[in-house]
Amino acid sequence: MRHRAPGARWSDAIVPVVSRSAVSLIEFPADDPQRARRFWAELLDVELHDREDGEGEGWQTHGAPVALGVHARGRGPGDSFSLPYFAVNDLAAALERVRALGGSVVHPGESWAICKDSEGSPFGLSRAGLATAQEPPCG
Repeated sequence: MRHRAPGARWSDAIVPVVSRSAVSLIEFPADDPQRARRFWAELLDVELHDREDGEGEGWQTHGAPVALGVHARGRGPGDSFSLPYFAVNDLAAALERVRALGGSVVHPGESWAICKDSEGSPFGLSRAGLATAQEPPCG
């Protein structure tokens, strides 16, 4: 049985804590990308621009702390569900922590990865500073 120091979290005993993460991108795959783009733009009163070089295909917001992206649904690991992407400083350590906590890594990468939590819910991780500048795993 593992013991923990007073005030320590159980997760600290399993894997060192990965620095606090922030949602950096929420990506929505769409069967009708133009309809989805219009929906999110009008609902949230934002502009989804053509993605820039290195951002992948589709459209996304720019300038906000959390980017919103839309792309045509394909057959890749980022095409089944809307995914929140969490920025982490050390992606490799975060992937180790996902596994140690009972989650799984569906699609590993050097800049981003798609994972499932302990209950099977998908989410993405991205290296801090690259979350909205690198191509997300769509397709």
